[in-house]
Amino acid sequence: MGDRTYGPEEKAKLERLVNEGVQIQYEIESLQEGLKETVKAVAEELQIKPSLINKAIKIAHKGNWNDVFSEFDDLETLIVTVGKDK
Repeated sequence: MGDRTYGPEEKAKLERLVNEGVQIQYEIESLQEGLKETVKAVAEELQIKPSLINKAIKIAHKGNWNDVFSEFDDLETLIVTVGKDK
């Protein structure tokens, strides 16, 4: 254990922060599980892969469609170039 000691105010601040952080982590886990179940249900209903929906969610969240599209375009060019597009 380090040599650092904390006063009562510092200790109280750290305790609040850790307790709030733990609560937030539980909420995140709960929300992620709910999203996972929802994605699975919708994917089954629409007969598409859950991974495709998850990828769309991540792209929409990050707002990086142009980057993804550019990478896909480059990949398509490579596949066509080597004749594996058929």
